[in-house]
Amino acid sequence: MQDWLAAILLGVIEGITEFLPISSTGHLLLAEHWLGLPATSFLRSDIFNIGIQSGAVIAVLAVFSERVKQLATRFAEPATRDYLLKLGAAFVLTAVGGLLLKKAGLKLPKEIAPIAWATLVGGVLFLVLEHWLKDKPTVSEITWTIAIAIGVGQLVAAAFPGASRSGTTILAALALGLSRPAATEFSFLLGVPTLLAAGVYETLKAMKNAQAVPVDWLALGLGTLASAFTAFLAVRWLLRFIQTHTFVAFGWYRVVVGGLILLFGR
Repeated sequence: MQDWLAAILLGVIEGITEFLPISSTGHLLLAEHWLGLPATSFLRSDIFNIGIQSGAVIAVLAVFSERVKQLATRFAEPATRDYLLKLGAAFVLTAVGGLLLKKAGLKLPKEIAPIAWATLVGGVLFLVLEHWLKDKPTVSEITWTIAIAIGVGQLVAAAFPGASRSGTTILAALALGLSRPAATEFSFLLGVPTLLAAGVYETLKAMKNAQAVPVDWLALGLGTLASAFTAFLAVRWLLRFIQTHTFVAFGWYRVVVGGLILLFGR
């Protein structure tokens, strides 16, 4: 496959999966594996991954533009300040914990089996949790306990590729009684500074690497645009979907995908 076409495909995969609870890292690693991309390919570089991730972040900012504007202009209101403080606390927890995981030598697995297991187990957890939550009352307020739990959820996703950042954070919030729309919004808004900070960190690291792969600007641009466009559509669709549906469909999707990878992905 031509690099420009593979870049678009990877951008589409990133855009669809970054904020849906099905793991962008897992899907991208699987796509790279099945496309047979060599380790030296620009499409497997940190710079390319940062680019397509940035496209997804831009899409979320576009979807939540009114909410972001509200948070930025109503800081004097106690409710807004409280929400931002909790977002900040969850982000700091993730940032510090993520750096510690990096210092400990955490790396993405070279085999796809761990990704498959993380995908499958996450799916089972969604199914079990949604069954347990059936007919139970929910709340819309983000408590400090929920905010910290969501931050921990991001660390779990960082430690286990395939678990899904949005998946683990939404699971943590739902388990503590938060409504699906409130859990999804907080998870997505938290993802913006988290992914941007991770992108800056990886960019600085790549700039210090004298052996970094040369930048393919066409592939980077196409991948980023594809990611932004598909992420915008995916996030808007999910926000409508959860108004009247549970996450059961995502649970079954993850179970099926994880199982198929374990059976045929070797």
